[in-house]
Amino acid sequence: MNSKPVTPIVEEAQRLAAASLPFHDSADFEDADRGFIAALEPGIISRPDGHVVWDAGSYAFLEGEAPASVNPSLWRQSKLVAKQGLYEVVEGIYQVRGLDLSNVTFVEGDTGIIVIDPLISTETAAAALGLYRAQRGERPVVAVIYSHSHVDHFGGVFGVTSEAEVEAGTVQIIAPEGFIEHAVSENVYAGTAMSRRAGYMYGAVLARGPQGQVGAGLGQTTSAGEVGVIPPTLEVTTTGETHVIDGVEIEFQMAPGTEAPSEMHFYFPKYRALCMAENATHTLHNLLTLRGALVRDPHIWSQYLTEAIDTFADRADVAFASHHWPTWTGERIVEYLSLQRDLYAYLHDQTLRLINRGYQGAEIAEMIEMPPALEAAWNTHGYYGSVSHNVKAIYQRYMGWFDGNPARLWPHPPAEQAKRYVDAIGGLDRVVELAQAAFDSGDFRWAATLLDNAVFTDPDHGPSRELLADTLEQLAYGSENGTWRNFFLSGATELRDGNFGTPTATSAPAILAQLTPEQLFDAIAICVDGPKAWDLDLSINVTFTDLDTAYRLTLRNGVLISRKASADPDATASISTTKGRLLGVLAGDMSSPGLDITGDGSVLTTLLGVLDQGDPGFNIVVP
Repeated sequence: MNSKPVTPIVEEAQRLAAASLPFHDSADFEDADRGFIAALEPGIISRPDGHVVWDAGSYAFLEGEAPASVNPSLWRQSKLVAKQGLYEVVEGIYQVRGLDLSNVTFVEGDTGIIVIDPLISTETAAAALGLYRAQRGERPVVAVIYSHSHVDHFGGVFGVTSEAEVEAGTVQIIAPEGFIEHAVSENVYAGTAMSRRAGYMYGAVLARGPQGQVGAGLGQTTSAGEVGVIPPTLEVTTTGETHVIDGVEIEFQMAPGTEAPSEMHFYFPKYRALCMAENATHTLHNLLTLRGALVRDPHIWSQYLTEAIDTFADRADVAFASHHWPTWTGERIVEYLSLQRDLYAYLHDQTLRLINRGYQGAEIAEMIEMPPALEAAWNTHGYYGSVSHNVKAIYQRYMGWFDGNPARLWPHPPAEQAKRYVDAIGGLDRVVELAQAAFDSGDFRWAATLLDNAVFTDPDHGPSRELLADTLEQLAYGSENGTWRNFFLSGATELRDGNFGTPTATSAPAILAQLTPEQLFDAIAICVDGPKAWDLDLSINVTFTDLDTAYRLTLRNGVLISRKASADPDATASISTTKGRLLGVLAGDMSSPGLDITGDGSVLTTLLGVLDQGDPGFNIVVP
């Protein structure tokens, strides 16, 4: 992508931002460097075929003062997050940071190690374990804890253990209640759309550098290796529940419905160490991530942080998480967790207060002011989430998409609306003229709005595309939020260079293999092209020989319904197979053995013929 220079207006805004921020406070740098043992050298991790999965060295440019093309606050955060290597949290607990979006933690027991959150990819997790063992010795893995159900906290499990070791009972897999259901469904049901948008959010294809991708606030970016999952052998269900693993006692606190639907905190009395999963990090987190997800509950999030403070703070010498760096000493831990708690509670309460005064989400996002103490703390800044889009998420959670104004109840869809706006303004050339004036005055938000309508009217109109790309780029340069910067720059990239598709998909075979039969049939139902299936009337018996379970499927009115039940003697066809073989059929393998069909042999082909698998390269910035 041919980047353009920073405009003087953005450069001045960066200068003012730098002057207003407490850069004299270096505590985060001291904490981020504390306990450093060794870095991975070189910091490049590759697949066996040579494809680079992770390149820590690509962020070596993050030195010195912020350039004009990067918000100084985001530059500071990226410098902190880019630090990579093995660190001692306390004697007996070690973290590898900077080798993926998340951290992996190793807790030493009597005979081996407990691994917490093994990153996204097999390759990065294996490299992290290798770095730990090079410094601490060849301790075997005895357990893996998934703190919650997002892929950056379980996807690399095959890099630290194997299904054979788990089945043999030599390694336990510990996770919060509901983990596998949420881990699988999030990556499958809307997985195609989420993965496509995640390419924008993490800037996966963007060049690294001062005018490109500098990080994502929570971590630098996502690794691009093999993703897997091994189901838990132990599900934690109750706050206060304790388990002793390899001589290490662990006390658990359930925190469902916070940053993830299935999440938990846990405390190690032996080490006086508290793991906060992803509910207390050095940023304002997302209440609705830009890649898409269910809206999270800031009210219960704040309550679980209060419970953690009351339950563990007076017993903890360190609080660490699955992202960023730890916080040490009891007084600082209480201050840190309290600020994080107040952050989510304030956003929740003040947004609802303004909702009840009649304001809608976009208005509240512009109106809301954060308390001085929260503004002054680095860990509350919006490097990953933002006040703006979190306020809109709270509005969506309580009020939905409709703001109550009947004039906005039934607008035209974007492309049709855009054509009417452009016609009303006086045509594409006039829109570009007005947008250029807005750009020159520094009103990049208005320029983007005008040009969005122009591009959605005629996606091939060169002046509109070019100026919109330039506009998005300037918005990126000024953004404190890493994911906003990545979205703006990704949009500019696609306008200039074309659609880059989905760089990293999380619906890997190992994830799909963990679908329950019910989830599998739900995933199929989501793919049915309703209009193509309107006239079909199918009934299918499915028996899973490996699970000893039977289901009845019906496809009528374009709707696939499944129920667990014995075979219907009047069904169109009966299928006997394994769940894995049926997954193979859905992937296009009709010829391998292990698929027994009686009755109408064409029924499976008919069903497959009306499935729409989605488009991992759908357009975002153009219609």
